[in-house]
Amino acid sequence: MKRLSSALLAAGLMAMSVPALAEPYVDYTPQKGYWQINAIEVDPNHVDDYLTGLRTSQVSGFEVLKRRGMIDDYKFMVRNGYVKGSPNVMIMTHSPTSANLDADKARDKAIEKEMYAAFSKKQGDAAVAGYEKYRTFIDDAQWTAVDMAK
Repeated sequence: MKRLSSALLAAGLMAMSVPALAEPYVDYTPQKGYWQINAIEVDPNHVDDYLTGLRTSQVSGFEVLKRRGMIDDYKFMVRNGYVKGSPNVMIMTHSPTSANLDADKARDKAIEKEMYAAFSKKQGDAAVAGYEKYRTFIDDAQWTAVDMAK
């Protein structure tokens, strides 16, 4: 009897631990495009400096990418609170399609030229040199949004 109870208990626990398998397009629907998210740890005493630098070094480039249809949105997020080794700034761009990842020399060179007209390579190199004193990249990944079924 004791063995039977133990076996039933074990079977019950196994049944509860089997995860339900989600079905794409039934339980959730992947959305088109993707978010490129850079998660950065910035020394908490320099977050304002970093954001000010990003305003001049990144926003003009993101606006070029928007005009060219490469991205349709961008965001900067700052975490309230600080934990060493964890990101406290995120730089996010949304691309409407993964096809934008395909190489296109003429397009890419034109975008580069337009970006350097707004913020030169020399300015970019100087900005990055300043950033490196107080930032560490934690993660750089592409994320796809999903809509959950109701």
